[in-house]
Formats: sequence, C-alpha cells, structure tokens
Amino acid sequence: MANVLVVNAHPLSAEDSQTVTILDTFIEEHQLRHPEDVITMLDLYYTDLPEIDGDLLSAWKSLQQGTEFTDLIDVQQEKVRMFNEFTDQFLASEKIVIANALWNLNIPSKLKSWFDTINVAGKTFRYTAEGPVGLITDKKVIHIQSSGGTYNGQDFSAQYVKGIMNFIGITDFDSIYIEGADYDPEKAPEIIAAAKEKAKVLAAQF
Repeated sequence: MANVLVVNAHPLSAEDSQTVTILDTFIEEHQLRHPEDVITMLDLYYTDLPEIDGDLLSAWKSLQQGTEFTDLIDVQQEKVRMFNEFTDQFLASEKIVIANALWNLNIPSKLKSWFDTINVAGKTFRYTAEGPVGLITDKKVIHIQSSGGTYNGQDFSAQYVKGIMNFIGITDFDSIYIEGADYDPEKAPEIIAAAKEKAKVLAAQF
C-alpha cells in the first residue's frame, strides 16, 4: 500500500480541461491496477493555500530567534500551522501526481505556492559546503501538463517542475505532456488519445 497525493493545479473540470481529462484517466487506471493505494486529492484552486508573505517571514525569523510558537500572533500561528500541514502531507506520501496547464510559459501561481510548502530547508533539502542537497529519495512523481503549442517538455513550466523535484532529491520522475491541440485542432482527438494511452501505461507502473 502507498499513499498517493494528487496535486491538481487546474480550476476546471475534465469537460473543459485537457489536463484534468488526462489526470482523470490516470487516476482511474491507477485505482484499477493498484486498489490497495490510498489516494488523496488536493485541488489547489479550492484549497486555502498559504503564500509566503510578511506574516510567514516574520514568524519564521522569530522562531529562529527562539520565540515560542504560542507567542506568535494568531495570524502567524495559523499560517505557520497551515504551511507545515502541506509539508507534512507531502512527506507522508510515497507517490505524487502533479497536474497543471502551461499558462504564459509558466506554472499556475497556486502550484508555485504549493511548491514553496515542500521546499523546506531541514525537511526536504539541506545546505552543505558544496551547496544544497535533496533529502527526498523515497518518492516517485508523475507530471501531467497540457499546452496549446508544442514544446516537447522543454518549456519553462515543465523544466521547473522537474527541476524542483530533482532539487529536493526526487529522480524517479515521469511526465505526460499534452501538446499542440490548440495549434492544430484537427489533431486534438489524436493528441488526447495518445496522452490517455500513455497515462494508462504509466499508471499501471506507478
């Protein structure tokens, strides 16, 4: 049995999103092939997700200087608590599925906020004299991304997601890129069908 964390960074349903269409296909096949796994859905656009702001930065500084957590003001305590919950949720999961669309050559801002919660010095990476070293070596990741044009996974968003995972130590990384359906609408059904087939293959192996 494994804990599977599905991070959906798209606000629409499968009816209106290529990303979610392929994500749903992946989840259905994974449940069929790995019924013992426990899946947790994290829909970022319907989740109160903490962003790094003045409250968090000042709270972390106070804690580093020896201030007790209970001595922080209420809003700082709440934001630190929420931030830590997302970090702990990630650490408790063996398999991670990340789904997003490519928007303006980048990841959605909600996904960036989530990545901030899993890039934590001392928990997912550590500093050394030779530079940062990732601490997460026991997880596998699937990245699902749709884009209107064709980038062959070399766009900033795809490379950022892979880079962040590598940074914290994850090298067991696969991807499904749904590319070009907007550029060539006539091929859209073919593109989606190919992505679904790849999703099923990877889900069986995941």
